[in-house]
Amino acid sequence: MTLYRSGTNSPIVNALIQAAESGKQVTTMVELKARFDEENNLIWAKALESAGAHVIYGIPGFKVHAKAALVTRKVGDTLRQYAHLGTGNYNPGTAKIYTDVSYMTSNEEITNDMTRFFHFLTGFSKKGKLSKLYMSPTQTKPKILSMIQDETKMGGEGRIIVKVNSLVDEDVIRALYRASQAGVKIDLIVRGICSLVPGLKGVSENIRVISIIGKYLEHARIFYFKHNTTQMFISSADWMPRNLVRRIELMTGIDDEESKEKLLQLLQLQISDNVLAHELQSDGNYHRVSREDGTTVINSQQLLEQHTNKIYKAVKKETPTYVQQLATRLFKES
Repeated sequence: MTLYRSGTNSPIVNALIQAAESGKQVTTMVELKARFDEENNLIWAKALESAGAHVIYGIPGFKVHAKAALVTRKVGDTLRQYAHLGTGNYNPGTAKIYTDVSYMTSNEEITNDMTRFFHFLTGFSKKGKLSKLYMSPTQTKPKILSMIQDETKMGGEGRIIVKVNSLVDEDVIRALYRASQAGVKIDLIVRGICSLVPGLKGVSENIRVISIIGKYLEHARIFYFKHNTTQMFISSADWMPRNLVRRIELMTGIDDEESKEKLLQLLQLQISDNVLAHELQSDGNYHRVSREDGTTVINSQQLLEQHTNKIYKAVKKETPTYVQQLATRLFKES
């Protein structure tokens, strides 16, 4: 498991300690240069070592910013693996106020890549290239640029929706400008720093940038490319040079149709927000998105919060199938 910002009184780290003490093999990659959590991480690392866990203290020259866990267990006579990949830290404090997405799967292509990833982190393998996942600093940025270029070739049929914390990388911005000039419709949900300028005639007329500011801090990284075979990706990386070329990050393609549909519905809900959304203008200022009289009020955070509460209550009393149907229906209603 990777631990970037673990926080104080972490139930996850306590669970790892209990697992190690009970005889399970536990390996953790603890990033000691994690901003705001350096001291916490050092304390937890020592506690994990004392419990018998194998602790790795970073990769020279790089921060390990990926959020990933791999569980291997014996089922009958075979070994079964389960991968968890997310956009947010395994941190109990930020989990209460940050919005993130994560993906748990037993897909063998992904779990095999996760095994290679952890072998790379632990020094058992020098091979940093993965087959199904994409890892920074070598694979993520080239893949993103390639997918933008593929949508550019589609001209007016191209479609890109991206949700990130920050957009700064110059190569990516230039590629998005070229896509806009080719007629690709682009929606960017960028909570923080955005160096791309939307709405410039002949350059970025087909690009819209919004920032959603509300009760929760928007932290997820979700990428949609209409004509890519996979279409939908989640990642630990923002579109900044430090994330794409100076850190160890992971980008995950989401293949199953139900999960892809839910993520696309989430993106469509947020670009339709007319309560919390602020739109970036070509002069660098943000204006709150206006809502005409009679228009349906769409507060994306409030809707998602209400639906999550409904799903949570349903989990406690209904079957998993019912919960899945409810979740799908609620997202579609939005």
